Amino acid sequence: MEYFLIIISAIFVNNIVLAQFLGICPFLGVSNKLSTASGMSLAVCFVITLATVVTYLVNQYLLVPFGLDFLQTIAFILVIAALVQIVEIVLKKVSPSLYQALGIYLPLITTNCAVLGVAITVVTKEFTFGSAAPHMLNLAESTVYAFATALGYGLAMVLFSGLREHLALNDVPKAFKGLPVALITVSIMAMAFLGFSGIV
Repeated sequence: MEYFLIIISAIFVNNIVLAQFLGICPFLGVSNKLSTASGMSLAVCFVITLATVVTYLVNQYLLVPFGLDFLQTIAFILVIAALVQIVEIVLKKVSPSLYQALGIYLPLITTNCAVLGVAITVVTKEFTFGSAAPHMLNLAESTVYAFATALGYGLAMVLFSGLREHLALNDVPKAFKGLPVALITVSIMAMAFLGFSGIV
């Protein structure tokens, strides 16, 4: 039951883009077309999950035991950058077709603050789900949380790109064309997602 609450909370209630406002730059920049948004969503999903698992292990077995907690942010940034490079190299060798699909978006993920935000949140924040007492997430819960958060990011991005494609076909006043109408759309989406806040 707790894993179900983690998933619902991460995707709908505490959506990383619409509730926590992390990863806004790629969210606005790559959401013009549904195809690019879905490609970016897949890449972000993979990297957030992998980066959270690795940073959790680095924190638990390297930083905390040696009293190096203060190096958390720098260590996490280095781990994320290295992971993205490794994933890019492996994809290029193993699956050139998948590399062609995601390779464009992988370098963008290194600068996506959502990846770092999830990694830091998992190791620093105490979570409360349902009637349970606040506690730090273990590795399995962290992995589920990271994957669900990435799914929430992807869901928001795909919905937003669909709305942007629809808006491009409509007659929008000149003052609102482009980024202004996009920001208004995101704010309305954020208010709509706020309706899920009573679930968990």
